[in-house]
Amino acid sequence: MAEEIILQTRNLRREFGALVAVADVSIQVQANTLHSIIGPNGAGKTTFFNLLSGNLKPTSGQVLFKGRDITNLPLHRTAHLGIGRSFQITNIFPNLTVLENVRLSCQALGKDNFRLFSSHRRFRQYEERAREVIDQVGLTKEALLLARTLPHGGQRKLELGMLLAPDPEVLLLDEPTAGMAAEQVPELLELIQQVQELGNKTVMLVEHNMNVVMSVSDFITVMHQGQVLAEGAPSEIAANEVVQSAYLGELYGELEAMAGNE
Repeated sequence: MAEEIILQTRNLRREFGALVAVADVSIQVQANTLHSIIGPNGAGKTTFFNLLSGNLKPTSGQVLFKGRDITNLPLHRTAHLGIGRSFQITNIFPNLTVLENVRLSCQALGKDNFRLFSSHRRFRQYEERAREVIDQVGLTKEALLLARTLPHGGQRKLELGMLLAPDPEVLLLDEPTAGMAAEQVPELLELIQQVQELGNKTVMLVEHNMNVVMSVSDFITVMHQGQVLAEGAPSEIAANEVVQSAYLGELYGELEAMAGNE
């Protein structure tokens, strides 16, 4: 039985004047997998995520979600369809509590069946869902704390909880470990894996930490100068000489070491 393709691009292109940030990229993302996008700075990874989520419109090409053309839908519409998007900079409400942050995310993308309930009942449904998500991301004890009092790693967990609140099918995570202390990374990494595996969700990840990418990914797409340079399983990417030569320097050494450990 063929694997379900949940997200797909066809010759996706984005130009900024003379600069081609994404150059005719065609990829397929299988449902219920963790698919990473890697590449050197300036490769077009974040622009590509912005095109997938509707934060940017492409110059040409298509984005399809479960076979539906969503190319020209804005960010809030793709979110209602089931695509959640995080950004490199933490995006939370610092002066609200952890619970209030997650509850607002539930309310913003409330399911249609909640319209059947009274206003009071609907509010309670949102709060119950918020508490479930807070428990899932490991912030139960911090539920009533102001978001700004959380350490950076806790704020990243909260952001993940806010994405999970409306129960999206696809999570687009743009550098989720950015700015985190090294000792905090494994915990968030494990959480992302649990979300993907236990929640039957599809996760797309942009990440510079190669240890993270190689340990969690089912599939990797390598971008270079706005184009797809290579695709494959982590072991295939680690051993790919073209990928190694495109990165050079420190990343070359990391990939070479990982290939040698296979």
